[in-house]
Amino acid sequence: MLADATRSLPLTEFDALDALFAKQRQAFADNPRPTAAQRLQWLKSLRTALLGQQDALIAAINEDFSGRSADETLLAELMPSIQGLRHAEKHLKQWMKASKRKVGLAFQPASAEVQYQPLGVVGIIVPWNYPLFLAIGPLTCALAAGNRVMLKLSEATPATGLLLQQLLDKVFPEDLVSVVLGEADVAQAFSRLPFDHLLFTGATSVGRQVMLAAAQNLTPVTLELGGKSPAIVSSSVPLADAAERIAFGKTLNAGQTCVAPDYVLVPRERLDDFASAYQNVVRRFYPTLANNRDYSAIINPRHLARLESYLEDARNKGAEIIDLYPEEPRQGRRLPPHLLLKVSDEMRVMQDEIFGPLLPLVPYDNLDQALAYINQRPRPLALYYFGYERSEQQRVLEQTHSGGVCLNDTLLHVAQDDLPFGGIGPSGMGHYHGHEGFLTFSKAKAVFAKQRLNAARLIYPPYGKALLKLVYKLFIR
Repeated sequence: MLADATRSLPLTEFDALDALFAKQRQAFADNPRPTAAQRLQWLKSLRTALLGQQDALIAAINEDFSGRSADETLLAELMPSIQGLRHAEKHLKQWMKASKRKVGLAFQPASAEVQYQPLGVVGIIVPWNYPLFLAIGPLTCALAAGNRVMLKLSEATPATGLLLQQLLDKVFPEDLVSVVLGEADVAQAFSRLPFDHLLFTGATSVGRQVMLAAAQNLTPVTLELGGKSPAIVSSSVPLADAAERIAFGKTLNAGQTCVAPDYVLVPRERLDDFASAYQNVVRRFYPTLANNRDYSAIINPRHLARLESYLEDARNKGAEIIDLYPEEPRQGRRLPPHLLLKVSDEMRVMQDEIFGPLLPLVPYDNLDQALAYINQRPRPLALYYFGYERSEQQRVLEQTHSGGVCLNDTLLHVAQDDLPFGGIGPSGMGHYHGHEGFLTFSKAKAVFAKQRLNAARLIYPPYGKALLKLVYKLFIR
């Protein structure tokens, strides 16, 4: 693939960002509608490169986390990235076809269709918690739609960022796909570029700043944020089922997942039994934390201190805190899973997105009360309901708003390539994955076409003709 002298220079200077953007914009102008064959080659080349660098990717992410489960990287990063690419490759030609639409009788003879046109240059800001999947997922959609792409990798995952930069440099010319590295000031400058679309994944507070910067250029944005995703345990579901599936969703990547269960609403009379069931499941998943390569570390000291401050704040305000591994000394940044009972809204752990292995339990007396509790708070990115009664499932779906829902599971809706992924309100806007991702990064262009025969001339001025009165009589009724 193409390479030039600028490849050896780290893209950390603001003028280099402008030059790179201009280079991609010119390349798009030179080829504004890549063929299906070109796009398929891009996707296949990316998939081949990822498959060839599995061990290096696992090692880089492990280095950035100072302990990241290799299986979690395979299951939650590499596998969905590869499957997303395969899904796009399989369906791309169908997605690219124009969508035929109907023309009203009053406007015949004519035809109407929607054509899906690449937007141009797309910016993608990638978070640290899943630095591979949350780069490759949106990149797949943007390339499938025929765009040029610039990715800003997180400064919190430098080893992964550098490896992805090197990998993508070998696969794509710089004017097609390029990785930008750098600190927060580079990210701010990146978000101010006049992209044709900007996708950001990260904290709600930063999402507001990104949207404000993008507004200066009227750049449309997709914001994948987070918030406090609730889980509801019903009064009848077997607690072993609910506890096992919630524990998986909460301990994967040590809870550093935007759709991890943030708190659990449990029937008051089942609270102690659920707490016991949860502890048993977690201890079965991870018999010990010391030297356990299955359990991931917290990304850096700052986030570890943040989580520990949540525990201290909750303890000082009256919470009952259960350390699931009280007998084990801390090892590195592997924070043990904790349960928190007797929590209140005054506690920071109930105000901020937790993003770690701390799980508050909130008692409720009936389903109406549980739904009211959720609806009184900002709309979450995900909602999880555990119960096998179909009528109750339907009530939850109809009476709550969230970006996505799992019934009797956690997290796995994100891995479905044929489902859109996105938030609502404070948890985000817009969506991507699969066909919805192709649409997000495409302009749905309305095309109305006539040939020689023009029946519309019958309604041209001067008005007052008898035929026009007949038109009104037929079509305004």
